[in-house]
Amino acid sequence: MVVLRQMQQEEFPAYCQYFIDDYSQEIAANYGHSIVLATELAEKELHRCFPDGLKGSEHSLLCIDAEVNGQLNLVGYLWHSINATEQSTFIYDFFVSSEYRGLGYGTEAISVLEKQLREVGVNQIKLRVAYQNDRALQLYKEIGFVITGFNMAKNIATL
Repeated sequence: MVVLRQMQQEEFPAYCQYFIDDYSQEIAANYGHSIVLATELAEKELHRCFPDGLKGSEHSLLCIDAEVNGQLNLVGYLWHSINATEQSTFIYDFFVSSEYRGLGYGTEAISVLEKQLREVGVNQIKLRVAYQNDRALQLYKEIGFVITGFNMAKNIATL
């Protein structure tokens, strides 16, 4: 059993630390930035989307709780933002802790999200997958996502 619930304010600092660490690694790997610059960019993105923490944001930051050995444990996070005009949502971050991967929690979390979204008139989920994240790409394909494009970049050396 998986439950998606709104993150509590006291949980937000731990999420911020995870997100900045994780996203800065992805930025550095994908764009060749130094880890210092990548960390700065990750912090800016988080602050842009959550300028007042969890208060008043158009973004929804959810905790993924799953029943493990008879009790609910935090197994991951799901951050998305609904675009009512397009009847869609965009997943900014979807994370299942390494010790809980491969147990079906990610698949079930997306299924629960889909049910919640249908109830509010959302009919499409969008997301971006880093090219080297084969595990995530495979999961998304297995649960019905299709590739709709490719992000590309080219670094130009300055003379």
